[in-house]
Amino acid sequence: MQWKEENRALFAACLDGLEDDPMVRAMEKIPQHVKGVSCYDHCLFVAYVGFTLCRIFGLDYRAAARAGLLHDLYLKKWEETSVGRFERLVVHPRMALENARTFGLSPMEEDIIEKHMWPLTVSTPRYRESFCVSTADKICALLEMARLYGPLGVRRNLGSCRSALAAAVVG
Repeated sequence: MQWKEENRALFAACLDGLEDDPMVRAMEKIPQHVKGVSCYDHCLFVAYVGFTLCRIFGLDYRAAARAGLLHDLYLKKWEETSVGRFERLVVHPRMALENARTFGLSPMEEDIIEKHMWPLTVSTPRYRESFCVSTADKICALLEMARLYGPLGVRRNLGSCRSALAAAVVG
């Protein structure tokens, strides 16, 4: 993965402060796939991997970064609901999209969020960026569930990304 300073700065510029919005930060209180990884951590990881993939392929990496950060903005603690595990997989993209619309999304960003669980979503993604973020989501979830998040230095590198994000806001 390209954890270079240049990439971190460009990634921060793509998000343009979105990561500090109170609704987005609320994901820090939502547990994700494994203990110790919040929904916010996961979404930041997916955003960075999606951004990187799209940059490599010459695609719209800004849309991938923004939509990647917002792709799980469902804001529910599933263990406090009666929604089953499989049903969550299907309903959370639409919930996240409804919440994310607050941020004035492009049609591509909407497609990325709504279809990030493809092939479980009914319709196929319209954009190559949607496939990249969907793939990033699966890679990140797999690394988290395989407990490779720490050994691969993801937490440390995302911490560096957070520093770049903070510097972008200050600068």
